[in-house]
Amino acid sequence: MEAITRAWSKAVRTALPGPWRPRRVVGEAVLALLMGVTAGLLEVVARTGLAVPFGLAVAGLWLLRRGFPATVLVLTGAIAGWSIGPTPLLACAGWAAGARIGRVRRVTGAFLLSYLLFCVFGTLKDGASFSPKLIVGLSLAIFLVFAVLPALYGRYRAQRRALLDALRERNDQLVRERAMVVHQARLRERHRIAQDMHDSLGHQLALISVHSGALEVDRTLSDRQREAVGVLRQAAVAAMRELREVVGVLHDESTALPPVVGSPGPAPARGGVDGVEGLVESSRGAGARVEFRTEGERRPLAAAVDHAAYRIVQEALTNAHKHAPGAPIAVALRYEPDALVVEVTNPRAPELVGAHAGAGVVVSGGQGLTGLRERARLVGGMVHAGPTPEQGFRLAAVLPYEGAEAEGAAALLAEDDWMLGGASPTGEADTGPRRPALGCAAGVVAVTLIVAGLVAWGVVAFVRGASDSTVQQSLYDQIQVGESKSEVMRRLPPGNDFFTSDYQEAGPPKPEGAHCRWYSLSKGEPGDSWSDNHMARFCFKGGVLVDKVAYVTKD
Repeated sequence: MEAITRAWSKAVRTALPGPWRPRRVVGEAVLALLMGVTAGLLEVVARTGLAVPFGLAVAGLWLLRRGFPATVLVLTGAIAGWSIGPTPLLACAGWAAGARIGRVRRVTGAFLLSYLLFCVFGTLKDGASFSPKLIVGLSLAIFLVFAVLPALYGRYRAQRRALLDALRERNDQLVRERAMVVHQARLRERHRIAQDMHDSLGHQLALISVHSGALEVDRTLSDRQREAVGVLRQAAVAAMRELREVVGVLHDESTALPPVVGSPGPAPARGGVDGVEGLVESSRGAGARVEFRTEGERRPLAAAVDHAAYRIVQEALTNAHKHAPGAPIAVALRYEPDALVVEVTNPRAPELVGAHAGAGVVVSGGQGLTGLRERARLVGGMVHAGPTPEQGFRLAAVLPYEGAEAEGAAALLAEDDWMLGGASPTGEADTGPRRPALGCAAGVVAVTLIVAGLVAWGVVAFVRGASDSTVQQSLYDQIQVGESKSEVMRRLPPGNDFFTSDYQEAGPPKPEGAHCRWYSLSKGEPGDSWSDNHMARFCFKGGVLVDKVAYVTKD
């Protein structure tokens, strides 16, 4: 029972798609009643006796036009071909089908089948009174005007609404993406500032701390001088703690952002590989034993790679000063065929005696290696840091010469160009904005030309039919009773019951067993009155003309 209820609910939702707000319920009910009453009144005027069934059918089909647009169009074409009452519904069904059927093949098939039924039922009803060629032509003209034209306009409205919705949605998405890009740029800038503060200020403060720690235990200084140096060392340590807090605050938010692959990275500050020798000399001035060597043929570096190499050496020297004071340091720049290798190594720190015994513990920010790995990754490289078998420490970075800067910027630019309407990411050229009005306008022009052609053909056919159904008074007088049927038919026009069917019963009684033909009689002069219709009747029996008569009827 529950399954039946669910199936019934699904069928109702499919046939009557929502949402059904009270205002819409009232509107649909009123329009269904109006369509049914209109169809009934047209049937009453046409005297078909189908006012009630056609009125109810039109009202029901009106309610189902949204859920089953193709089915409603086909059924409406069938009943509209039989009678005039459902013709207004045919326009509404064409509108709904054009607007709601998405696939071109399906909508084309629905309209072809609807027209076929419209034409077939029209032929079945009026085939005895009119020629099939005339019925087909009139049916095509009526169907194009009442079904196809509303469908084209409905399809244009639906495609325009869908295009506007898509543009509105895309605009909202672009606004959101712009806000995200601004936020990401802000976070990356915070990250860059944090890295530069840590690498530059941290290095200098570490040197100050090492120098002051060494001076604090220098025996040549007086107690007052040693106290002043101790104050200086404590100030340097406090400054490093404050720097750690500031860098930590900047990193807390910026590290939540996944870095963009191919980001150009920060612009180089002072230094580069040319500034590495200055870092070495500064460390040597602080009393450290630093060996510096360059291997391989020097190659030009991208700006971001050059800056990254400088910062990596700076951070490695800072770490060596902090964690292994007094140990010798080896700095090497090796220009390999495809990348620059930056290597900084130091052995285990010696026992702190003499001048270094009271240096104290230097504060570590904990962000150095993380920042170096991030900096190397942004230019397409990598960093390895860890202990050596000799219980020392080694930091090595592999940095590509070109980096990821140019490639990443090109990729971002290509993506931006595609969003602005250039080439797509797949390499296919954008064909430009789709214009629904163009296709619908072409359809309207085609329908208009077809209807104009049918109207012209109808005018010609009407004139020809009127001529075929008219007999001149002189010819009527020449034809005599008793002549053979073949001779008379050879002299008479073909005839057309479309123009004479309403006047055939108004004349005198036909001879019994005779077969008659009716024509309009042209006297060659104005008639007695505009309402007078002069008719001529020729009756044949046994292959001979047995009766001819001329009479006048009133409209």
